[in-house]
Amino acid sequence: MSDVTPAQTRRKVLITGGSGTVGQAFISKFRDEFQFYNVSRNETYIENLRKNFPEVHSYVSDIQDLDHLSTLFLKVKPDIVIHAAALKHVNFAELNPSRTVEINIMGSLNVAKASVRANVPIVVSISTDKACQPENIYGYSKKILEQTFLEHYNDQNRFVCTRFANVACSNGSVIPFWVDSARKGESLKLTDSRMNRLMFTSEDAALLIRQSIDYAEQSTRPFVLCSRMKSVGMLDLANQLSHEFGNGEKPEIVGMRPGERLFEILVSQQELPNAYYTTDGKYIVLHSDEFGKEHVTEPLSSLTADYMSEDEMRALYSKAYSNSAQKPLSLAYSQQ
Repeated sequence: MSDVTPAQTRRKVLITGGSGTVGQAFISKFRDEFQFYNVSRNETYIENLRKNFPEVHSYVSDIQDLDHLSTLFLKVKPDIVIHAAALKHVNFAELNPSRTVEINIMGSLNVAKASVRANVPIVVSISTDKACQPENIYGYSKKILEQTFLEHYNDQNRFVCTRFANVACSNGSVIPFWVDSARKGESLKLTDSRMNRLMFTSEDAALLIRQSIDYAEQSTRPFVLCSRMKSVGMLDLANQLSHEFGNGEKPEIVGMRPGERLFEILVSQQELPNAYYTTDGKYIVLHSDEFGKEHVTEPLSSLTADYMSEDEMRALYSKAYSNSAQKPLSLAYSQQ
């Protein structure tokens, strides 16, 4: 018996920035379950999405344009909105604070308003570990995003958030850049030898979003959902990539970039009273105890998380074997 849901009965999922890494990962994982609509502004990425997933309906729009966004939402009448469009690079946000506010804060508010106008039942936003005890403009913008979405929760429009860590091999991320450099025989550039990060794959990210949708359907209050994940030392990762793809040359330490910090926090000390492990132990839910009763007893950060093995690190960059070319960052943001 087929698990494929008939097209005419599939729920409509609209993704802002759906032609980006996470959007495409979610579409790939659940293309047989949902009918997908993409709203983004980069024609190159839209065309790439069309080639990979010709069944996806794409609209060229900008989350900064509330009127046009509302018109599209009312036209599509989605059952679920996934808000993935954002300016996502810490150093760019530090250099462009006004644009970060316009895109990550005001643009996200527009998505929330358009969702309410179109009476969307479930709205999921993508946040980041950098929103936890933020120390840079990007982190502050995502912290405001979280609070804005939770504020909009009501019985008809269930707004929830997912809090990501670093998505390995996403557009503009370090692993494809390092693989490309290693294959060219160049030393890998690392900002600080002490740097460590929480990382997971794009498939893990897609599963986190899917779980948040399932929980939102059962929820009576808003929440932020996080994956339990492991930490990776960036120096160890750089050395492994250099040996595997290059000549084993030692990484070059180039100094920290604006807004960068040595480690990341996914769940803070202050959040522990409202942080619970889900019953399956795979996730942590903040602001709600509906999906697990066991309290999280200590902060989760790239300093306290379990450390990845070499095989686990290799799983992060396995997709780079077939596509090591670094894609352009295009400065502004990934409403791709």
